[in-house]
Amino acid sequence: MSDRKKNTQNQTDRMSLNRLQVVVIGGGAAGFFGANACTQANPKANVILLEAGRQPLTKVRISGGGRCNVTHACFEPAVLAQNYPRGGKALRGAFTRFQPKDMVAWLNQQGVELKTEADGRMFPITDNSATVVNCLLTAAKNAGVELRTESPVMAVYPRDKNPGFEIELKSGEMLECDKLLLATGSSPRGYQIAKSLGHTIEPPVPSLFTFKIRDARLEDLAGLAVKTARVRLPEAKLEQTGPVLITHWGLSGPAVLKLSAWGARFLHDRRYDTPLMINWLPEYKLEVLQEQMQAVRSQLPRKAIATSCPFPVPRRLWERLLNVTEIDHEKRWSELSNKGINQLITELTQSRYQIVGKGEFKEEFVTCGGISLKEVEFKTMESRRCPGLFFAGEILDIDGITGGFNFQSAWTTSWLAGQGMAN
Repeated sequence: MSDRKKNTQNQTDRMSLNRLQVVVIGGGAAGFFGANACTQANPKANVILLEAGRQPLTKVRISGGGRCNVTHACFEPAVLAQNYPRGGKALRGAFTRFQPKDMVAWLNQQGVELKTEADGRMFPITDNSATVVNCLLTAAKNAGVELRTESPVMAVYPRDKNPGFEIELKSGEMLECDKLLLATGSSPRGYQIAKSLGHTIEPPVPSLFTFKIRDARLEDLAGLAVKTARVRLPEAKLEQTGPVLITHWGLSGPAVLKLSAWGARFLHDRRYDTPLMINWLPEYKLEVLQEQMQAVRSQLPRKAIATSCPFPVPRRLWERLLNVTEIDHEKRWSELSNKGINQLITELTQSRYQIVGKGEFKEEFVTCGGISLKEVEFKTMESRRCPGLFFAGEILDIDGITGGFNFQSAWTTSWLAGQGMAN
């Protein structure tokens, strides 16, 4: 410990002992917003932000296809919290203190205006993530935050006598601080530091991904979208309803991504090998489907079944499902037996597929897992194990579904951490 003390002596000498010394590790969304929140709450705080890479905010730059899905237009904390497979209960109270409308207001104060799309996602009106990146960089600069890029942290040590920490950089430099914010995302180094300071890590596993499925029913249908379908993991008793997209490797779309988030641990434990049930017509009751098919059979008896689908199912998918039920494409509706109708209804509403792996949802890079939430005080985001240590963002065992929810949890937890560190 004596070597570290020697290395930090110069820094201690040139810093005023009356100023609060804060270090933020991680130059992503949570790191920047936490640093900004701390300086807003305590302008006298001396804040240093350490980023391991050459460029900060890389994930913000590429999010939302380069448009940056900043948050979601859901302004009721209890409803908002329902979009988090892990962390929703803890976030419910947190959202009463800082939620999407607060983030919108903060951005407006910085001169950034947002727009809301039909599905509730909110983007800058420029449709350019650089708008948000520049906003965060400018706010940090104006607040006096000292940004250090290419400054990877090797280790963190609690100080011997005074509360606070000593931070060892890869360069050999040592920093001291009174308060420390870990906002390192799903970085293994961040988990390692947290573990060294007494924290439990819930094993990180992927969340928000597509399903790999090899099935003749889906071959050559890549790009085909079904507006509303219900996808279900029967063994996990989980389901989601929404748009589904057929891809070259299987299935994607909002319903699949949401299901992957809620079933992240189950799917990981099953090694991404488990049945998937699909209802291509979830808005129809079984008796309605039967009545409509009976009606078509009596009203359009001479029409070919393959070319006259009575339901909102893409024609190519309809034809493929006919193949499964072995209904001849040339067969007319008048030739369809009641048994054939029941077989077709079963295939439309209870199609069984086999997931054989996971794809990637490259715009999100979300994991479930991280710092155990039981070890964090959610009013301030301070560690219950190590006084003066705070957490924000994806390093926590929190993850949301797609739609701006993961950014919002980053904004909320980092704002609370900033307030907590400032006191």
